[in-house]
Amino acid sequence: MSDESKLKAISGGEFIIRDVSCDEIFTPEEFTEEHLMMKQTAIDFIDSRIVPNLDAIDAQEEGLMPKLLEEAGELGLLSSSIPESLGGMGMDFKSTMIITEGTGGGHSFAVSFSAHTGIATLPILYYGNEEQKAKYIPKLATGELKGAYCLTEPSSGSDANSAKSKATLSEDGKHYILNGQKMWITNAGFADIFIVFAKIDDDENLSAFILEREYDGITMNPEEKKMGIKGSSTRQVFFNDVKVPVENLLYERQKGFKIAVNILNIGRIKLGGVVIGACKCGVTLAIKYANEREQFGRAISKYGAIRHKIGEMAITTYAAETAVYRATQNIDDAIAALEADGVEHGEATLKGIAAFAPECAMMKVVCSDVADYVVDEAVQIHGGMGYSAETQVERAYRDARINKIFEGTNEINRMLTVDMILKKAMKGEMDLMGPATKVANELTGIPDFSPPPSDVYERHLMYIKNFKKAILMVAGSAAQKLMMTLGKEQEILMSIADMINWTYTAESVVLRVQKLHNAKGTDHAAIPLDIMQTYVYSVADKINVAGKDALIGFAEGDELKMMLMGMKRFTKVDPFNCKEARRRVAGACIEKNEYCF
Repeated sequence: MSDESKLKAISGGEFIIRDVSCDEIFTPEEFTEEHLMMKQTAIDFIDSRIVPNLDAIDAQEEGLMPKLLEEAGELGLLSSSIPESLGGMGMDFKSTMIITEGTGGGHSFAVSFSAHTGIATLPILYYGNEEQKAKYIPKLATGELKGAYCLTEPSSGSDANSAKSKATLSEDGKHYILNGQKMWITNAGFADIFIVFAKIDDDENLSAFILEREYDGITMNPEEKKMGIKGSSTRQVFFNDVKVPVENLLYERQKGFKIAVNILNIGRIKLGGVVIGACKCGVTLAIKYANEREQFGRAISKYGAIRHKIGEMAITTYAAETAVYRATQNIDDAIAALEADGVEHGEATLKGIAAFAPECAMMKVVCSDVADYVVDEAVQIHGGMGYSAETQVERAYRDARINKIFEGTNEINRMLTVDMILKKAMKGEMDLMGPATKVANELTGIPDFSPPPSDVYERHLMYIKNFKKAILMVAGSAAQKLMMTLGKEQEILMSIADMINWTYTAESVVLRVQKLHNAKGTDHAAIPLDIMQTYVYSVADKINVAGKDALIGFAEGDELKMMLMGMKRFTKVDPFNCKEARRRVAGACIEKNEYCF
């Protein structure tokens, strides 16, 4: 690697073709006291105001959720991303993420909170004109106004731009007359402000509008009956000849889809943050129960089967958290670089996040999958009690399931990840084919039989480098062989995406633990080292299987045999006793009676 490439800031998706050092990433150990205080404020609010009221929240007690949002606003929790000039706290993206994580144990409240602070407020903040921002943002910052985001329709979910809602300009030119139907609208039952997407006349693309609740013609169905997140208001919203003032067109005509895409990028990585908070709560609930519950004369936390579960829950949570904050800092750095070049803060924020759109999609998938796993195992550790509505884990299990559907399904996000990275390559923004060609040439060359590095971190970074070769081999071969039809081979795309997700997360863990070791020494890094080695050893097999599935889907004959041999070579890792390492990880948590990393 040249000195120039070392100095150049990494771009979205570029980790696949670039070595990354531990000094280039941010880790949770580097949060400031101020960051941790903000997170603790959010956690304390959840513990004191939300958890004691979970039954009332799930019953949708009249006025309770709006009141709780207002209380959160009084603490500043709604306004971290809003500039001080508009009544907010003017914090960086990382700060908003750690507050979001702090609300993660809030079940339905976390959903209403995230919808209000994210997809409902940010379209106006980042795309509104000065009059729109001055009118709405200060009151959204305090919670005096509550927001909702209306994109999905009965016939348009993942294909958002196919929405049927229509707007036409009135004869006097003062209003848009809006007609349409939206569904699955979070906060609809109490929202004061609606961000609504519709097509003007016969436009090809969506436009966006700001609607106020009191506008005539807005009606709603009753609350949806849902599997989980029962306390969040979710309704269908109907617009019947609603007169929207022309000054409430948001941004520009036909630019609504751009707004939706960019806001969803933010929503995806912020969902990663909120479910990390939920994961930590789920692990802690499982540990507390395992320490209290006795069978055959001792606490079930002393049994290997339970320790395996606790250890794996902690390991996957640690890994997901590490990857989320690595990507978050990359976004913050991109925003800062754009501002340094004179770009206005709001535009810089959008461009900085868009630059790492692949990572946003990746983190949505990785974290929601981990959350689903953690709550499932938490219920299992509780046994029969986990199936009882008396326990918080039963609610957590039901509430977690939506995270794999929210903000674009995990399947859509997997395919988006690969698509966005390939498009960057096609635009010349990153060179994928050069490194992929090198890997193809390596397959036909003589394998390197030199022993792996003796240093544990260097050895694991070598594994990561090989995982990246596996991605380049599969993705490069698939792109070359399938060309324009690759987009239709969804199974292959999803396998490649899984390889990318696991590799990014594994690399993040190795770099975090290496950085911790360098800063604080061997003792501080001992249990994290167990986490690192166990995680990398586990994902090596997963990457191997995903790669083989993809290859067999499009290659055959000698070419397939050669690439399968390459896949075996690139995912080979030395044997490691995961059982004992996992026990040590679990033991550390069990001793402290909580998730402790």
